[in-house]
Amino acid sequence: MLSIKNISAGYDKKVVLSDVNMDIDKGDFVGLIGPNGSGKTTLLRVISKVLAPYKGHVLLDGEDVAKIARNKLARTMAFLTQEISLNLPFTVRQMTLMGRFPYLSQSGKESDIDIAIAADAMELADVSHLGERFITEVSGGERQRALIAMCLAQQPEILLLDEPTNHLDVGHQLAVLDLIRKLNRRTNMTVVAVFHDLNLASEYCDKVMVLDDGKVATFGTPQEVLTSEMILKVYRAKVLTQINPISQKPHIVIAADMNRSD
Repeated sequence: MLSIKNISAGYDKKVVLSDVNMDIDKGDFVGLIGPNGSGKTTLLRVISKVLAPYKGHVLLDGEDVAKIARNKLARTMAFLTQEISLNLPFTVRQMTLMGRFPYLSQSGKESDIDIAIAADAMELADVSHLGERFITEVSGGERQRALIAMCLAQQPEILLLDEPTNHLDVGHQLAVLDLIRKLNRRTNMTVVAVFHDLNLASEYCDKVMVLDDGKVATFGTPQEVLTSEMILKVYRAKVLTQINPISQKPHIVIAADMNRSD
């Protein structure tokens, strides 16, 4: 469904990604991991057509996204970026309705159908009770769920998430990721998300791509990818990996002084 073919990209002629290839099937939950500056966010920006690649193509059902009109693409793909400004006094309901923008007529007025779809998105994201609250007044976890509601109002087939659990405590992290995985399983929506927490990526993702210095280090299931050898090579950190007895997924174990050289 989504194919990344020989993508190289960057900013101001500085190459950040080099020859990245990945095929993502419909309904996959894919995690992007790697050290800071390895190109994870840049890859999401290329996939979503926010950033044009230097070379290569992103294909959606065989069609180059570069040739798809932005409004049409926005009906298929939603991108939750960290660059969204939340300083303006919009209510949660108003934020959610912004997700209907690709469907609006030239008048720019939401129809009853748009309002109903936004209401459904708020219910799915468990923010209906926050509808009249300003986005600046809700908690971090509530804000993240509200942004997810906005994305769901687009009715996307593909959801791109840039560090969806950033700045959230563990309870809110699990609540947000449980919601995303529930939607992924229930609607067969494809999810591609950037993670810094390797254990969260292991627990929630079907597949994991590791980027290192702009190149693909490895791509596969968490069991195939998340090894102590890979983490030492890519992150330059000594860790232990063991099987989580509940999920049977790899679990990364750290301890103070494991990486001391003296």
